[in-house]
Amino acid sequence: MFQRILCPTDFDGNSLEALRFARRLALRDEGKVFFVHVVLPTDPLIISAPLVGRRSEAEARSDLKQLAEKELTPVAHETLLRFGRPAQEIIRAAREVGADLIVMGTHGRDGLEHLVLGSVAEKVVRESVCPVLTLRMRDRHQEAASATA
Repeated sequence: MFQRILCPTDFDGNSLEALRFARRLALRDEGKVFFVHVVLPTDPLIISAPLVGRRSEAEARSDLKQLAEKELTPVAHETLLRFGRPAQEIIRAAREVGADLIVMGTHGRDGLEHLVLGSVAEKVVRESVCPVLTLRMRDRHQEAASATA
């Protein structure tokens, strides 16, 4: 059903879970995973993205390759490195590879944090030309609370 799956990463736990889900779909459907990371702008005047977690091009390329080798070896895959604003580049990559699904993690920010940082996943969902599946890892505190409830 899903032959061309785009899976963006910012290398956090939510992204890893999304990658593993994309891998399972690709294995099931004999599809291909396009694993993409967007290197954020380095212009100090652009403050829309958080400074935490920024990687140089070389670090991003190395991390992307290592994670793909570890997690995607059993499936057809390709790594993509983009530069710019994450939501725009993810949507552009989806169009270019002809993705029929985007699988991505989300941080689930709300309130002031959401207002200031925005939501890449929300922008992708709004503007994507194909279905978008978002995954959010449960917080350990939420898991503990639901286990005792």
